[in-house]
Amino acid sequence: MSITYNDLMQVDLGRLETAVSDWKKAVTHLKQLETDARDGLKKKSDRARWEGVNAGVTRGFVDKTAKEFADLRTEANSIFQVLDDAHRELEALQKGVRTLTNEAKDKGYTVQDNGNGTVSVGVQPQPGADAKDGKDDTKQDRQRYADSITGKVAHANDIDLSTKLALKRAHGSDPHNAGHAKYGSLDDAQVERALELAKRREDMTDRELTELNRLLRHNGREKDGEFATEFFEGLGGPRQTLEFYAAMSIDGTDDNASKTRLAGVQDLQKYMGHALANATDPYTPQSVKGDRQHLPSWWGAEFRRLGTQEIEWERGMWSKPYGYQVLGGLLRYGNYDPAFLTPIAEHVTQLHQDDPHRFMSSRPAGSDDRYGFNPSGKLGSGNDPLNSVLEALGHSPEAAEQFFTEKPTAYNEDGTIKSGEKTDFKSYLDLFTKKDFEWTIDTNSQHVLADEEATKNALNFGPNALGHALEAAATGRPYDSNTVDPSVKHSEAQAKLVHDIVEKFTKNPDLLTHNMNGNLEEEKTGPLYALRDSLGNISADYIGDFQRSMYLESSDSKTFPVNGAAADLEYGNAQEFLGLVGQDPDAYNAITSAQQAYTTNVVHEFLQAEGKDLTPEDSARVGDLVAPGAAIAGIMSNSRADAIYDYHTASNKEFNEAAADNAKWVNRIVGLGTGAIPAPFSVAGEPVNWLTEDVTESVLKSINKDTTDEAELSAGKEYSEGRKAAVDASTVAITTYFSNHEEIDTKTREAIERSVRTQAGVSHSDGAQWNSSGDGT
Repeated sequence: MSITYNDLMQVDLGRLETAVSDWKKAVTHLKQLETDARDGLKKKSDRARWEGVNAGVTRGFVDKTAKEFADLRTEANSIFQVLDDAHRELEALQKGVRTLTNEAKDKGYTVQDNGNGTVSVGVQPQPGADAKDGKDDTKQDRQRYADSITGKVAHANDIDLSTKLALKRAHGSDPHNAGHAKYGSLDDAQVERALELAKRREDMTDRELTELNRLLRHNGREKDGEFATEFFEGLGGPRQTLEFYAAMSIDGTDDNASKTRLAGVQDLQKYMGHALANATDPYTPQSVKGDRQHLPSWWGAEFRRLGTQEIEWERGMWSKPYGYQVLGGLLRYGNYDPAFLTPIAEHVTQLHQDDPHRFMSSRPAGSDDRYGFNPSGKLGSGNDPLNSVLEALGHSPEAAEQFFTEKPTAYNEDGTIKSGEKTDFKSYLDLFTKKDFEWTIDTNSQHVLADEEATKNALNFGPNALGHALEAAATGRPYDSNTVDPSVKHSEAQAKLVHDIVEKFTKNPDLLTHNMNGNLEEEKTGPLYALRDSLGNISADYIGDFQRSMYLESSDSKTFPVNGAAADLEYGNAQEFLGLVGQDPDAYNAITSAQQAYTTNVVHEFLQAEGKDLTPEDSARVGDLVAPGAAIAGIMSNSRADAIYDYHTASNKEFNEAAADNAKWVNRIVGLGTGAIPAPFSVAGEPVNWLTEDVTESVLKSINKDTTDEAELSAGKEYSEGRKAAVDASTVAITTYFSNHEEIDTKTREAIERSVRTQAGVSHSDGAQWNSSGDGT
């Protein structure tokens, strides 16, 4: 029977602590008995000069008795070690669940046990509370609590099941024979079981695969890396790791595999990937054993050597994948250390440069597209390792930054460094943005070339993955992370990379153009248009730098602060770049959300600093603060109209639907703050004040209003609604402050609001005109 939320909340772990103490004492006593039996009884028996049948029987009995005392101590010590670990981990989980529960209740939430190991978090109705027109702004926050609590309950269940199995094995099935399995920790028992299951490979039942995934899920990412390291060492080495994963991924993605099996190998890909990242991290903290648990560095070199070799897990296989195709499936999950991942990413990229179809020649044709070493199915079947390592970089910010900002290292065929040689390109950004760089169609479908739309989608797998890698490199966080961590600042290298990205694409706008034969029939679609959403996310993360560039603010401006090192974007480049990128609905949403949140931060910073000393004469100064954001809004309005009416690549509906995700960027930018506003988010992304709700609602309204129909377009009024939306959004930056500071007199409020409305309208027109002047280029 599985542990439930109520079980974990209510269980008295003091009884388990007592049991741990008792077994510790038993180990001490049995150790003394073992010593006495070995050094006393057995030595005397060995020295005795017995003769006859009785002598042989007696000496054998004494030897067996002495051994049994040793076995009893071994068994007792195993039980003690397992229970001690279980108690420590359960105690931490119980404390975590109780803390989360109290936090949720303090917010007016209710936590309900669903009885199956999961919980639901609801809202306790508050009498007289504002229902916000029926909108539930707490849904995302409540789900975060539900997921966190459910995850801890699941981990407790894993510990319970693993402990029961370990105790059973330590005791054995023979009541007259002690000392069976020997464990120095609960981890030892869990690794033993995981390896026992792994040895069955394709013969694992679905239930056994679920058990292996459970063990990897809850132990593979433990901070000390002990479980992960011992698991991969137990598999035998890099080759055996590849053979095991290859066999399992192909078994689970075969045409005849059930949905349950496919789901099982999808989980295996994810949990093994995270475990490999953990095991190859040389900076894991000290384990309970007092050492650092990680795989030796030669594992990375061996993976590189095996990357270009065929991997065979069954004798006589006809179609054999290369090592990098198999490894790539694992690398797609986990935050990898640069020392391990960057050399692999460089080697794969250089192999691709030499022969883009090198790995694709071994792919199986004619199978369902779920076949491959990427059971997740995200961005390809896993045949092209370039897509895989770019996705790996997207989850590994340090490695991605190193990959894109440091001088490339040349590698030999076998993954060793070419001593004294250089690559024929200066940077990987330069390499990937060459107009003749060839991306592959990473799919197994035999009819993909006959389907033009499917071919286009498949050719976007690589550019999408490249975008994810650039995001991680530029922002210092995994591309799909929603965590708000104010301690993560842009480094000099990251800021320089963003400067280079902006310059690169403004000089080569045709790389990003997306055209569906609208009013610009001569315009071709660029090979990298699919990464515009990632470039939009990078722009949002560097929104302070983009705001600085709009009206030539100084690079050391205190009024418009940046998050760490400054990117020093060139005035014209920044405008053109935003115009190119903003044609993508997701990028448009990210930039719009970030600029409104940033503008609100800047305005609140100024108003807070001035306080009660605000006068109507300050209105012009506040108007200046909203001007850059309004100019960006103007660029976005023009870009949106371009996409809809010139390039025919998106509709108003698509732009509006993308806005549903605006809270992420509002949360992130407001959460980072500018100093005056207390960060309303913990590093886990927890909202704790009203500001984000107001800004999120304002963004949603402005995006929905920023529309243009064909009648307005022909009448030259294409930005009238967008202009009004920008004015309204800028005003919100003021009203959100005034609503919480009633000490500001009415005359001052009116003067500031008037100035903000005027300047926002003017600057929106500026931005739209700047971008419009470059249309069609």
